[in-house]
Amino acid sequence: MKTLRGIFIGQSVLAAFLFTAGPLRAGQSAETPQIVNAKTEMRAVSGPLADAFRVIEAQAVTPEWVGYSVPEIAGDRTVCCGNYNDGYGSCGTCRLEKENGFTSKSSGNTAQKGTVELEGSRQLVVLLRLEAKQVTKVREASEDCTLDAGGLPFIWLTGVKPAESVALLTDFARKAMFEGHGEHEIGQGALSAIALHTGSSADRAFESFVTADQPEQLRKHASFWLGAARGKAGEALLQKMAKSDPSPEVRSQIAFALSVSHEPDALNEMIRMAREDESSHVRGQALFWLAQKAGQKAMGAITGAIENDPDTDVKKKAVFALSQMPKDEGVPKLIEVAKTNHNREVRKQAMFWLGQSNDPRALDFFEQILSR
Repeated sequence: MKTLRGIFIGQSVLAAFLFTAGPLRAGQSAETPQIVNAKTEMRAVSGPLADAFRVIEAQAVTPEWVGYSVPEIAGDRTVCCGNYNDGYGSCGTCRLEKENGFTSKSSGNTAQKGTVELEGSRQLVVLLRLEAKQVTKVREASEDCTLDAGGLPFIWLTGVKPAESVALLTDFARKAMFEGHGEHEIGQGALSAIALHTGSSADRAFESFVTADQPEQLRKHASFWLGAARGKAGEALLQKMAKSDPSPEVRSQIAFALSVSHEPDALNEMIRMAREDESSHVRGQALFWLAQKAGQKAMGAITGAIENDPDTDVKKKAVFALSQMPKDEGVPKLIEVAKTNHNREVRKQAMFWLGQSNDPRALDFFEQILSR
């Protein structure tokens, strides 16, 4: 193995160069989370993170966890055991050796570090599970989560640089084919962790994930995180993808990603997709996600599709989108479409969704028709 100077040396010498090791003690570092039920060790990374991690990986025959923290991108969210939620909330215990192993703070099963600060820098905890000399899981957690390692060894790394963390995780995201439980979990975990990193290195990583020559599954999964976490830079990249990605399946996912973005321009791009995308499937998906946004702009795009889209299937999807709007907005429009639209299939679709609405206005409409 080569050191930073390119000299071939043994793993033990390299490990000594890359790390300063010692036991993990409570309160030792501001960036150290509360770790329980673990055989813990703290190591300070003094060389490249990738080299340091490869040393640990090469020695990890039996299961163990490696973790570190980096500054988290600004936003109202809590990440508990890899479960991402908009809005701050209290994080409890992340049971790393259980699927969806999250216990809320109110359960009383664990002591907590304290409350989440709404101002100032927040730390994201990145977690990698190793077994048989390879990574088997990538997860992340908010800084106030208690980490329960299930009795396994846990190595906590300090001094990790955010850009080096992004580079390490990028390697896992690119290798993952997002097929099968294991690869999907590693790929999704790496993408979500990168998305929550602050700084331009994460933006550059996502730019590289969504170029047209990248695998379709990677582009689809990356697009979600652009909308969910990357703010204005993510929304701008989604707009670019919406206009240029060659795959209708990816563009459909982009419509969804725009719907979860908090950026005001995202809605305008969804409307453009609903009106102009060459694929009827994409136009229909954009209409569906517009319905979840509601509002006058969304309503205008949906009713415009019913009147003007050349594809009857898209018109029918737009009628379905009306059924997903709040009832005070959607039901009157459905009644209007059922009464006045020139397309028989569209009128039938409107009447079908009126029948599913259980709204008294729909019942009155049907009574009027039956009494004629």
